[in-house]
Amino acid sequence: MKKIIALVLALVMALCMFAGCTETQNNDDGTKTIAVIAKGETHAFWQAVKAGAVKAGEEAGYKVTFRGPTAESEEYVPSQREMVQAALNDASVKALVLATIGTGFADELVSAFDKGLPVVEFDSGLYANGADITEGKDPTIGIVATDNRKAGAVVAENFYAYLKAQNVLVDGYKIGVIQHDSTATGIDRAEGFINKIEELAAADSINIVINRQVKANNPGEYKLGLQALKEDGAQAIFMTNEGVVNEVYPEISDNADTYKDILFCGFDAGTNQYNWIKDNGASYAKLVGSVAQDSYSIGYESVKLAIAKLEGKTVADVGIGGQWYTAENIDALKEQNIFYMG
Repeated sequence: MKKIIALVLALVMALCMFAGCTETQNNDDGTKTIAVIAKGETHAFWQAVKAGAVKAGEEAGYKVTFRGPTAESEEYVPSQREMVQAALNDASVKALVLATIGTGFADELVSAFDKGLPVVEFDSGLYANGADITEGKDPTIGIVATDNRKAGAVVAENFYAYLKAQNVLVDGYKIGVIQHDSTATGIDRAEGFINKIEELAAADSINIVINRQVKANNPGEYKLGLQALKEDGAQAIFMTNEGVVNEVYPEISDNADTYKDILFCGFDAGTNQYNWIKDNGASYAKLVGSVAQDSYSIGYESVKLAIAKLEGKTVADVGIGGQWYTAENIDALKEQNIFYMG
């Protein structure tokens, strides 16, 4: 009988040790974690998102983890799915904040629903990327992202005010747009800009001419768009993202005389825009200003939204407006983590 009791006690102890080991592996130590999984991790934009997310977590007593694939390419969808699955298997994770780079996340989202984990979409919609959800099993509670049409309109309002102040607007004034791709983001930024600047010009009884170059995200495409607009006689050009700027900037700086009379405005941030706008048109074509996405606030508000849901509060989508910057305020926005280098 003593041997049987000893054997039972040993078995109970072994089971307890195994359970404790499993608990440690799942991080079920009482920590409340918000898992943020982004489209990337190393780019300055995502680092600013991370800073905002971590800050929101600290304020509310939550741990925030931040992961993302090596690059924003669909070939990294499998690795991003693994990140989501790992978060779902972590017992300390109480909510997910996701920005996916492609399709194939339907099973993970249903699993989040079954586990009772709220999911915040950020930067771009999960379902816009084709993630079908079983009816009645949608874990998403809201979207936090830049309102691209509104941000495009902010560019138009400020750029138009500059053109008007310079007294260059006349009937037939030609404005070009280099749209970075045919996704919803590219379309919304371009159309937000075009609709607003046409509205402003019409209010002043000025007929402007828009030439919209829609390009794929391939090397050399944006340079071709710039050259086409130059040949068409564009007097001003809007560039819809950092990638366009990064290709246009070397072209206009290497061929200063060719493009010196064109006025530019842009979107996003980055080292090239910083250097260009700081030059202030002294050496080559002038970059009047751009709109920066408030990436810090995107991260901050996404985590705040997840925590609000966990605390039983009413939640809703959050649209983050972009901020117009010029040579005068760019350094202040850099200090606030709104403008990023890189």
